[in-house]
Amino acid sequence: MLTELCTELRNFFCQTSDIHTGIFTITDGRISPPVEIQEGQYYRIAGSVFNDGVHRSDDVLQDEAAFTGGIWLMRIPQDFLQLVAEMEAWQEKYGGVDSPNMSPYSSESFGGYTYSKAQGYAGSGGGMLNTVISVFGDRLRKYRKIRA
Repeated sequence: MLTELCTELRNFFCQTSDIHTGIFTITDGRISPPVEIQEGQYYRIAGSVFNDGVHRSDDVLQDEAAFTGGIWLMRIPQDFLQLVAEMEAWQEKYGGVDSPNMSPYSSESFGGYTYSKAQGYAGSGGGMLNTVISVFGDRLRKYRKIRA
């Protein structure tokens, strides 16, 4: 989820000096030429065929021949990581396709009779499906970057 959130927010929590570009290989799970990633630090790999996305220093990477791309050392605030954990818990509980929360219908049963009606979508005068982004949008707003 971290990769998707950072992409959605256009914020990978790094400074220009944290971005290392060039030709990299990954052998036995190690990046070469080596980039100094601190223990517990998150980083982004961009331009890789097998390893694109956000990783943590203790993640095992898939070996990969030379690729031209970047390694972005991230400085993710602790409160953002806590928010991501809350979002993952919400997604686990409510985000499945079989969750009533994800259905565009509202159902009601009484006395052996059941009916469903559409809840509508944003802009149609009705409600809106709750997604993890819409539920946590207000709290995510402060992390959004205008430009990537």
